[in-house]
Amino acid sequence: MPIYRYKAVSATGENIAGTYNAKVKDEVINMLRENKYIPIEVNEVITGKEITFDFLNGVKTKDLAVFCRQFYAMLNAGVPIVNCLDILRQQTEHKKLRLAIGEIYEEVQKGQNLSDALRSHRDVFPDLFINMVEAGELSGKLDVIMDRMATNYEKENRINGKIQGAMIYPIVLAVVTVVVVTVLLVFVMPTFMDMFESTEMELPMVTKALIAVSNFIKRYWYFLLIAIGGGGFLLNRVLKTDSGKLWFDKLAFSLPVVKGSMQKIITSRFTRTLSTLLSSGIPLLQALDTVSRVVNNAVVEKGIQRAMEEVKKGSSLAGPIKEVGVFPPMIDAMIRIGEESGSLDEILEKTSVFYDDEVEAAMQKLTTLIEPLMIIIMALVVGFIVVAMILPMFKMTSSVQGL
Repeated sequence: MPIYRYKAVSATGENIAGTYNAKVKDEVINMLRENKYIPIEVNEVITGKEITFDFLNGVKTKDLAVFCRQFYAMLNAGVPIVNCLDILRQQTEHKKLRLAIGEIYEEVQKGQNLSDALRSHRDVFPDLFINMVEAGELSGKLDVIMDRMATNYEKENRINGKIQGAMIYPIVLAVVTVVVVTVLLVFVMPTFMDMFESTEMELPMVTKALIAVSNFIKRYWYFLLIAIGGGGFLLNRVLKTDSGKLWFDKLAFSLPVVKGSMQKIITSRFTRTLSTLLSSGIPLLQALDTVSRVVNNAVVEKGIQRAMEEVKKGSSLAGPIKEVGVFPPMIDAMIRIGEESGSLDEILEKTSVFYDDEVEAAMQKLTTLIEPLMIIIMALVVGFIVVAMILPMFKMTSSVQGL
């Protein structure tokens, strides 16, 4: 749809300028007149084609946190929603988010509710955000909702940062190990092979195996790259299916080192999100449905869906949540207390603060455990290759001394 840049004058004599998506120029003029503006100039913006990479342009929790915090600050200062969106679309740096805000701004200008406009951009704004905005519109407390969402996304971004930080060192060390092993097999091993062949001695089995691997990599390296790329692509497609994601999440929960950290991350996300939704007036069943998708774990999602069915039958939430089998015993106890006292949102909020700290400690502990483990694995792999190359040399030395 073409973009038109317009200039107009308001009823009070104020100069107005902006852009608007429309099929024809007359549509822009009609929009200005409906808003009681006097059109001065309307011109189509000619833009060139631009190649974008969507997988590199995703909207992250940090971007949403900044958006919510800025939106809250303006709403709290008394700025109308349309003006807030106009300002945000001009100053937001993230391109995909900026374009979405621009389209939402135009839809709201036409009289559409903010929550309805957001629903047409689910690739940018998650269901949690849309449901919260809708609750804010119904209650007339959109500024309070934006403040809560800003806090929620700031905490979520902090947790994601801890997880990424814990994974950087192992990934770097794994890449270094692969590079070192490849160099030894492709460039160093052939030098020793020439020397071994000239002696015509019987090589140890480990050396023969290493030579075979070296020859295979040198001759069929392109097949190896295709196999690795194809395997990664296939695994990615499988993990995007419901059954594949469920299998992977079950596998992750079976790993002793990972299980504890995952449990704390999911518990923190569950309690914080459910508390935010309930305190904003979202009904319990709708809140649970939203939370089941936010936790980003197929095992827990199915468990929460089962808990919803029990709640529909009149059961309290504490029992079904315990049956999920993932959350620590503290959670169902705290939920039971919250239900009995009528302050479930407050209890969950306090619990989420505790588990946010637990996640930070768990990530630090996980990093402490993984670092020496990766160093040991790297040492064993490189050490095996070095021993396999040196072993025939010792055998040659022994033969010479025997003569």
